[in-house]
Amino acid sequence: MKELTLRQVEVIRAVMMAGTIQGAAKLLNVSAPGISRLVKHTEESLDIRLFERKAGLFVPSTEAAAIFEMVHQVHRQMENLNAAVASLRKGEDVRLSFASAPSIAQFIAARAIRGIRTRFPDLFIDLNILKIEETSDYLLLERGEFVLMSSAIDNSALSSAPLAHGRLVAIVPEGHRLAEQRAISVHDLAREPFVGVDPADPYGEILAQPFREAGIEPRYSMRGRFAQTVVSLVRHGLGVAVIDEFSVAEVYMPGVVRRPLAEPGGITAWVVTKKDRQLSSFAEYAVGRFRRELAAAVARESWDAPAV
Repeated sequence: MKELTLRQVEVIRAVMMAGTIQGAAKLLNVSAPGISRLVKHTEESLDIRLFERKAGLFVPSTEAAAIFEMVHQVHRQMENLNAAVASLRKGEDVRLSFASAPSIAQFIAARAIRGIRTRFPDLFIDLNILKIEETSDYLLLERGEFVLMSSAIDNSALSSAPLAHGRLVAIVPEGHRLAEQRAISVHDLAREPFVGVDPADPYGEILAQPFREAGIEPRYSMRGRFAQTVVSLVRHGLGVAVIDEFSVAEVYMPGVVRRPLAEPGGITAWVVTKKDRQLSSFAEYAVGRFRRELAAAVARESWDAPAV
């Protein structure tokens, strides 16, 4: 004896509900002959009479009463399953945890999260801001699924993959004499009160690289730990700086003037994951959104027009 398929269960229930083949066909939005053939085939394959034909109506047979009760149960379970799938597709009752370096979190994260929430409107997002030395514990203890960093992580249990390569830019306060230039050299910056990040820090080392390649050792008038601190100090007229373009990837940044760096200099955004952990579909989508937003930031000319 053959087993019932979900399609047969669906058709049997439709005939029960409508009482006619035509009515069942309308419920399922299919042709009536197809319904009729499937009902006949089901009865023959099960060797059970499912319906009595009375005055043009299909009435459930007495001997099949137990089957029809189970058909109702299966249908209710399918409705529950479909509701659960619909909730999952929206991210309902799901938490997505990930972390980011401050430079990426400043502007890029909000744009990426906006796209994630559009796709999964009910998804709960837990965004942490981490220093590079906190990344390994965060991932190895599975506090989150991935971390966005400005440097690859040297750990055999972790995997680092590049997302986008950005440029280094010079930033000066509004009204500063260097703001009149179309591009600013590290030689110009070295003559000014210079704000930066400790070059012993991986991020600070990236920012200091153009100076060292030009044979200049950066001399700091003050240092901050994160990109946001550096930008804030420059905004308040306390010095000039070199920063990555992701940290200043906002259309309007009052108090700060951005200029291309005359010397070559770049930074790579990385996504870091635990090697043996399979990312959820939500995390995979989120990584894709970050890749897209980082690429858009690189493509966008964010330099402020020099005064004429």
